[in-house]
This record gives sequence, C-alpha cells and structure tokens, in this order.
Amino acid sequence: MRYRTLGRTGLEVSEIGFGAWGIGRSMWIGAEDDESLRALHRAFDLGVNFIDTALAYGDGHSETLVGRAVRERRERIYVATKVPPKNMLWPARPGIPIAQVFPYDYILSSTDQSLRHLGVEAIDVQQFHVWSSEWLDSDDWRRAIEHLKRAGKVRFFGISINDYQPDSVLDTLRTGLIDCVQVIYNIYDPRAAGNLYPLCRELDIGVIARVPLDEGGLTGAITPETTFPRGDWRGRYFAGDRKRRVSERAERLRQELAGETGSLAEIALRFCMSHPAVSTVIPGMRSVRNVESSCGVSNLGPLPPATLAKLQNHIWIRNFYGAD
Repeated sequence: MRYRTLGRTGLEVSEIGFGAWGIGRSMWIGAEDDESLRALHRAFDLGVNFIDTALAYGDGHSETLVGRAVRERRERIYVATKVPPKNMLWPARPGIPIAQVFPYDYILSSTDQSLRHLGVEAIDVQQFHVWSSEWLDSDDWRRAIEHLKRAGKVRFFGISINDYQPDSVLDTLRTGLIDCVQVIYNIYDPRAAGNLYPLCRELDIGVIARVPLDEGGLTGAITPETTFPRGDWRGRYFAGDRKRRVSERAERLRQELAGETGSLAEIALRFCMSHPAVSTVIPGMRSVRNVESSCGVSNLGPLPPATLAKLQNHIWIRNFYGAD
C-alpha cells in the first residue's frame, strides 16, 4: 500500500481507503456484521489506514462497527465521519437556510453521537454531509468548527460535496476553515478536476475521491439481467433501462482498454489515483473479496498518459441519483 498526505492535515493516509457506507446495512442489503468486521481487519492487514463513515449510515451502525475494529488494532487508523443534515435531505436544497440543516447545537450533538459510536476521544476528520454555497456567510458552522477543534473533539473539518456539484464549495474553501473535501470523481464524471482540484492544490486541501466505481457501473458486473435484493437502494440507482445503458458503456470501455493492465474496476480506481490532487480513493468494501481486489490496485500505480487520454472519450455526465 502506498500513502499520500491529506492536504494540510499532514495525515499520511493510504491511497485506497475504506468506504464504509455499505456496512451500515440500512440501504445495502446483504451486508453481515461478521463479514464487515473481517473486511475491516483484512483492509488494515493490507495497509489501509483511512476509513470514511457517517452518522447516517445505518443510524450509527457503520460507525459502531468501524469503532470496534479500530479499537482492536495497534496501528493508527484515521477515521472520517459526517454530520447528517438535520432535515435529512440529500443533496442540500436551494433556498433552505442553514438553521434547518446545520444549526450550531445540532452539529455539536451529532459529533457527540459519533464519538460515542466510534468509542474514540477525537474524530480525525468531521465532515458536513451536504453543503450549499448559500450558507457561506452563516455564523453557525464557523462557530461549531472552532468550538469542536478547541474542545479537542475534532482534529480537522471537511465537506462532503453534493452529488455532481464539485464547484459548489469553491468560495467556502477560501475561508480557510475547511481542511479537506470529499467529491464524486470517476471515469464517467471527472469534473472535479476542472476547478476544484486546482484550488485544492493551491490551498493544500486534502481530497477524498468517492464513487470511483460508479456504484458498481464501472466494475463491468452490471448487466441488463442484474437483480438486486428487495430494499437495496441500487435497485433505484439502476432503475429502468439504466442497467442496459451501463452495460453497453462498460463494454465500450473494455474494448477501448484492451491490453491495459488490470480489470475494468482496477483501471477505474487507478484513474482516480492518477490525479495529483487526490489524497485517497474510497471504494465501498463490504467483503474480504472487495477489500483484496481494491487494495491490490495501489501496487499498480497511476495510469499512463496515453490511457488517460483515451478515457476522455468516455465521459458520461448524468445523475442516476436523480431523474436522469
């Protein structure tokens, strides 16, 4: 496993991190706690030292599992989590004031809940789980950051940027209060590299790249015949004719990349690792098998320039979380 610096935090984090949404179980059907714990420990064995979770993942279930696994290890594992929006709306809606989403007392109480679930004295990276540029001048979030850092409950603060809105935090980053960002970045949607990544490099802000495999669309495993368990959110993400569209796109990618080292999923992870602004990439890892296949990518290194140039032909901007 190779390591990168998470911006000005100075934390040396594994370039493949552990995305812990799936182990929360509430939206991903089929995750079992025993296997999730085995996956966490296998990831640590392979050098992973960064985990991204959230209070909203299974109403703290993911945090509880993460905390248990971390406390069972001797090596230093860095944990990032998130304050959910009080109105439970993802992404943030225009026109809704911060008082309904991140009031001061709520940020503090949510952080205390996460600390109890994790069983740690301080959260390495606390993040706002949504964001709106309309909140820039509000005092609540600024005071909350200052209070939590001063109290020693949070070391660094970040923003988990709204789906497909990488430019929505540019002015917020210039306040100097945000230490890192988490953003969708993959072969199909590389827009974060346009304006966000250059600013992050200028300000020395860490970058956590999420959804590197397009929720499975960039693994090549989704076909028109794929089915998901009842209640699994991916049934909505890949609704209608989306499975067919994803399968056809993946096949064109495979043909374009014939001869390139690694599977389609490995190439997709290497794509994210190829940008110098990216500190860590966080594929979901619900099983030991997922962990082993993802962690091995670190040894392959970034993609060559010629391959990156080819991938420019496969940009596919759409929003499967919404109505596209």
